[in-house]
Amino acid sequence: MAFMVKTIVGSQLKNLTGNLGGIEDKGDGNKSAAEAQGMSREEYEEYQKQLVEEKMERDAHFTQRKAERATLRSHFRDKYQLRKNEIDESQIQMAGGDMELPQGLAKMIEEDAEEEERASVLGQLASLPGLDLGSLKDKAQATLGDLKQSAEKCHIM
Repeated sequence: MAFMVKTIVGSQLKNLTGNLGGIEDKGDGNKSAAEAQGMSREEYEEYQKQLVEEKMERDAHFTQRKAERATLRSHFRDKYQLRKNEIDESQIQMAGGDMELPQGLAKMIEEDAEEEERASVLGQLASLPGLDLGSLKDKAQATLGDLKQSAEKCHIM
C-alpha cells in the first residue's frame, strides 16, 4: 500500500516541482529532438524544412517592404530636390532593382499634379467656356513662325 501511495504522490510531486531535485528519468536522456517533440524523424525533418521556408518568405517580404519604403523616400527626395541616400539605393537594388510607388501614393501624387495644373494660369484658361486652347496654340505657333521669317528677311538684324 505504501508503494502505491508513493508512486501516485511521488509522480504528482515530481511533476509539480519539475525535477528540481536533480533526479532525471534515464529514458528521456536517450531521445532525439524529434522523439522529444513526439514526431518521427521524417516528420521532424519536414517540420525543419517548413520552418526554413517560412523564414525565407518572411525575409523576402521584409526586404520587399524595406525597398518600398526606400522608394518612397527616394521619390520625396527627388520631389523636393534633396540629396540622394546611398542606403536607400542599395535597399532598392537588393530587392530587385526598379521599384514602383504604392498604388495609393501614386494616385495621390497624380491628384496633386492635377490640382496644381488646375491652379496654374493655363488651367484657369482651360476652364473658361468657349476657349479652345488648341486653336490658340496653333495661332501662337503660326505667329512665331511668321516672326522668324520676317526676322530672316530683315537685313538690319
